[in-house]
Parts: sequence; structure tokens; C-alpha cells
Amino acid sequence: MADETDPTMVKTARTTFRILETIKAKDEVTLTELTNEFTLSKSSIHNYLKTLEHDGYVVREGNTYRVGLRLLDLGGYARYKEPIYQSAKEEVTKLAEETGEMTNLLVEEHGRGIYLHRANGEQAVTSDSYIGHRVYLHNTALGQAILAHLPNERVDEIIDRHGLPKTTENTITDRDELFDQLERVREEGVAFDDEARLVGLRCVAKPIVNKEGEIEGAISISGPTSRFQDEHYQTVLPKKLESAANVIELNINYT
Repeated sequence: MADETDPTMVKTARTTFRILETIKAKDEVTLTELTNEFTLSKSSIHNYLKTLEHDGYVVREGNTYRVGLRLLDLGGYARYKEPIYQSAKEEVTKLAEETGEMTNLLVEEHGRGIYLHRANGEQAVTSDSYIGHRVYLHNTALGQAILAHLPNERVDEIIDRHGLPKTTENTITDRDELFDQLERVREEGVAFDDEARLVGLRCVAKPIVNKEGEIEGAISISGPTSRFQDEHYQTVLPKKLESAANVIELNINYT
């Protein structure tokens, strides 16, 4: 992976994407607000925005700019081309209907977790994540299920690049402690997130592994701590995940 000082990286391309990411982070921005975020002149930022608006990647409404839906075309296509999405989306949706909770499908890319699919049952709670949302891997059950099935060298690379930032009091921020946790996940075949990313939310996750033993992604059931307790949390939900994961792995390996 190229670093910040790599001379082969195209600065204008990076600036373009950083402008889009800044607009996304702020929901909408004015030209002046965006100029204050960069070292470029106001006229240069205006030229970037004008180009992005012309090509449909941003939308101008009065004096403000927001991310355009053309990006959804790229994101939707990328998701559609992921084999695990086609193999897992139906089972993830069924799992939500059966449990009444929120269910998720996550994959790893460039050391971060990407939500590919989500389904909400009748009792599902809302959270800050959405399709395409990127999250850290160390502080989610989904991410730990994936990390546990990656080579240790790859896990070290991910930690070196993204760190182990703390998001709640329950987040693992020590490398050795994380590796101990990943060993438990491998032994038990299931990962648990006890308010490690969001306060009040628990999550149970299972890895999806292909017939070569390679990790494809992970599926999970998430819900409030008030409902995710005792045997229901530790036994019932993992069994439901295991059944769904088995179907998905058969779909991946033999379709």
C-alpha cells in the first residue's frame, strides 16, 4: 500500500476524493467552508467543485454543495460485484425476520470493515452505520470474526495502518489483548461485541469462510443490551448465526 509520500500518487486525484469525503462528513458545505479545510485557494476549490458538479458527483443547492447520487451508482455496482453479497443477502434478511433484530454483512477491504448488506427485524434498533459505511475491525464482533481468520502478519499490518482507536470504555486498544481475543474467537467460532463500538449495543458475529479456508466476510445480529443477555446472547443467537453461515458458505462454495 502506497504511503503519503509516495511520488507515484496523483495529488489532484487525492484532493478530489478528500473534497468528496469532507462534504460527506459535513453533510453539506459552502465554498468558503470547504476552502478553510484545505491549503488550496478559493478559486482552485471552486474549480474542483465545478468539475464534480458537472460530472454529477456533487449537487449544488444555492450556496451549498452535497454529495451527488452518481456515487451511488459506483457503490451499488461495487456491492453487486461482490460474490458474498449475492450469496448472503437472502440469509441475512431471513435472519432479521426470524430474530426481529438488526442483521449485517461485513467484508474487509484495505484494513477496514465495509457494510455490504443490512436487514431490520420488527424490534431492530437504529445505529450510526449504513450500507457502505467503513468501520474499524478491532471494535466490532464482525471485524473480530474477520481478523481472527487473517494471518497474524496481516492483522499487524492493519493495526500499524489504522491503529486501535478507543470508541467506548469496552474497546480493546492493546495489541496483545486483541490477539488474545482473536484466539478465543477462533476457538469458539463466534465473536461477541459487548458495547465495544457503541454504548448500549451488543453484537454476535460469525465468520464466513470458503472451502479453501479463506475468510470471505462475517454476518452478525445486533441489538440492545437489555435484550442481548445470558443464554439468549451467548447460545441462542450464535446457533441462529451458525445455521445462516452454513447456508451462505454452501452458496459460496458450490454455486
